Amino acid sequence: MSGRHLVVFGFGYTGAAAARAARDAGLSVTATSRDPSRFVRSDIPLVPFAQAGAALAQATHVLSTVPPPGDGGSGEGDDPVLAAWLPVIAAAPRLRWLGYLSTTGVYGDHAGGWVDETTPPAPVQARSRRRLAVEQDWAGFGGRFAVDLFRVAGIYGPGRSVLTELRAGRGRRVIRPGHPFCRIHRDDIAGAVLAAMQQDRVAGARVLNLSDDLPADSADVVEEAARLLGVAPPEAIAFAAAEAGMSPMARSFWQESRRVGSAATQAALGYRWRYPSYREGLRAVLAAEQADGAA
Repeated sequence: MSGRHLVVFGFGYTGAAAARAARDAGLSVTATSRDPSRFVRSDIPLVPFAQAGAALAQATHVLSTVPPPGDGGSGEGDDPVLAAWLPVIAAAPRLRWLGYLSTTGVYGDHAGGWVDETTPPAPVQARSRRRLAVEQDWAGFGGRFAVDLFRVAGIYGPGRSVLTELRAGRGRRVIRPGHPFCRIHRDDIAGAVLAAMQQDRVAGARVLNLSDDLPADSADVVEEAARLLGVAPPEAIAFAAAEAGMSPMARSFWQESRRVGSAATQAALGYRWRYPSYREGLRAVLAAEQADGAA
């Protein structure tokens, strides 16, 4: 991929993984951060968010991992990247591809039923409605560029999984049969983004679902993590009893349930999940953490 330059807005957990995957595949990569001083030893070149203009002038690919304001709670606002950089992105002379990391929350509640890439969005939560509005703003570039809208399920990976929660004594085994959640390993997000960037596509926007092949009840995942750690799983708690002690954010996640299909996404990208279920994913997380001395 010689001569291609990726600009990643947001050098967080997922953005950093995508940036490194692209770098390892031969792209030149620049990432932005509100505070680059936090990453003084970063192996990816970083620039302040407000100084991304020079990188955008050279960009062939742009990926945004930045959520809209209020995604973690209250508040409204436009997409921060487009609010600051829309005219520059629109005029970027070498640009050919745009990617935006959204959420499967835009599908809304389907009472545990299946959705896929063709399912009309029906967001319930305010934060999901904001995400859909931002998706539509990015899709507006589809007349000129290839645009990929990645609808991402619950993200986990090294340092960010139920394994961490169990080690810290915060793991909870909430029982609510028939209420599955979907998830995706961080490295499969990076792999899918890289696969999308490597394709030679004409202009237009498409939806890609980043969700593994096995939606599962939360309790099942906790039990598997406990087995891998060789510890007893936390005491089972019925959802009705657990709900009273949940934060408003946690409670909101339990208000919706859906199984997210991604077969069409994997086919379109020619990419199969490295971790098709939480079982393979948690094993990989544990191995990575043990290799890093974190477990």
